Amino acid sequence: VGRRLDFITQEMLREANTIASKSSDTTINQSVIEMKCAIDRIKEQVQNVE
Repeated sequence: VGRRLDFITQEMLREANTIASKSSDTTINQSVIEMKCAIDRIKEQVQNVE
């Protein structure tokens, strides 16, 4: 279960990076930064599951 969740969080971060790289809108980029912070917090919790 832990490995699968870790993979999912990696994919979420990858998608967030893709959104940020394709956007020139600062509002979207700020939202992506917040999203990446939230994903990092989730990833920390996932590491406790493993």
